[in-house]
Amino acid sequence: MSNGLRDWLRPAAPPRPSVVTDPVQRRGIVVELVIVFAITLGLSGLRSLLTLLDALLRTEPLRRQRVAINAPQATLDLIDLGKQLLSVVQLLGWGALGLYLLWRGGMRLAEVGLDRHRPRRDLATGAALAALIGIPGLALYFVGWQLGFNLAVQPSTLTDSWWRPITLTLAAFGNAFAEEVLVVGYLLTRLRQLGLRENSSLLLAAVLRGSYHLYQGIGGFVGNLLMGLVFGRVWQRTNRLWPLVVAHTLLDVVAFVGYAVLRDHVTWLP
Repeated sequence: MSNGLRDWLRPAAPPRPSVVTDPVQRRGIVVELVIVFAITLGLSGLRSLLTLLDALLRTEPLRRQRVAINAPQATLDLIDLGKQLLSVVQLLGWGALGLYLLWRGGMRLAEVGLDRHRPRRDLATGAALAALIGIPGLALYFVGWQLGFNLAVQPSTLTDSWWRPITLTLAAFGNAFAEEVLVVGYLLTRLRQLGLRENSSLLLAAVLRGSYHLYQGIGGFVGNLLMGLVFGRVWQRTNRLWPLVVAHTLLDVVAFVGYAVLRDHVTWLP
């Protein structure tokens, strides 16, 4: 391994925040973490685990079972639109909760990399990250599916309506904002305050990211764990969160909208 790559993989010294040593404040951070993830992505992880266990206990093999990420939520078109938009609002609310708690704790959003000082560089870095993760991730999914480690994931089963690409794009941003804010910016910051080592924090956050994708199968867990390791290390090295949000949004837009456009025209998609 080259010295340059080794230096990049080694976590940088945390700039801020400083480690909290007061026992009462430390206990407060732990309680806050439990509450936040008990109502957001931690709960999603437990539900995904039960969904996977249910799928494994069926007689039908995993690769023949289907799971939809964006599915209709109502029979009436406009009601379905409203419920899809409410799902996006929920995701944005989850991310906003994490940012609000950091702000109430005395941190500025710039300290977790959500300022607007480098928009072009953040966009370029995000696009590069999307390319780095997207192609290997897609290959990993198809290999896992063919080997029977994944369910047949359908990114969208929404009906063909005028609002479908709009809601799928909004859902992509909502997923990206909620996940990157909570699992990277919020969680890794709180773990720094508790004094956890950077590598330990990185692994914990990556496992959490993988857990709420277990509904897709073992391959979904592994692929998102690897994505979490890359994204978390990028944040630890750069302290920039916007590139992760951009990359995640691009990945989901391609998956959601691309699948919706292609699924009736190609035979190799699940």
